[in-house]
Amino acid sequence: MEIYFSTSKENVNWHEVAEILNDAGLSELDGKGQELVFKNSYVIVLAYDGEKIVGCGRAISDGVCQAAIYNIAFRPEYRGIGLGSQLVEYLLELLNGQSIILYTNPPGVSFYERFGFSRAKTAMCIYDGSKEKLDMMREHGFLLPKGYRFTDENVGAHERIPEYE
Repeated sequence: MEIYFSTSKENVNWHEVAEILNDAGLSELDGKGQELVFKNSYVIVLAYDGEKIVGCGRAISDGVCQAAIYNIAFRPEYRGIGLGSQLVEYLLELLNGQSIILYTNPPGVSFYERFGFSRAKTAMCIYDGSKEKLDMMREHGFLLPKGYRFTDENVGAHERIPEYE
């Protein structure tokens, strides 16, 4: 096993990237779709074993203060041996000095906490997807139930919060 990381977007077998992300359940896009997604990203990191892509990750960013990490995934036989940690550390170096957000599946929370990530209580999102996909995301803990409120959320949308005025 001769693993190395690359940030190059040139001469990439995007079908391999699509296979990895599809297998990990992170995307259903084909190679052409992944090429567009990754080439439009601020930075990408691909893990290679020789000529074969075995893992990937990417970030979008304004290049100054805000970034988001997406699509961290490896082929099954390359999981659990520390490569994901190396890839995330590399991305964090490339995004140094920026505030970084990411989404992960619920079992991945503790993995990202090891890098200094904290859970965000007030994150909001709009997902473009079918009712079935959104229901699956709720069932697997990605989204809180509709109307869910934390116990300290006693201020209604129509009320003013003095400390924010």
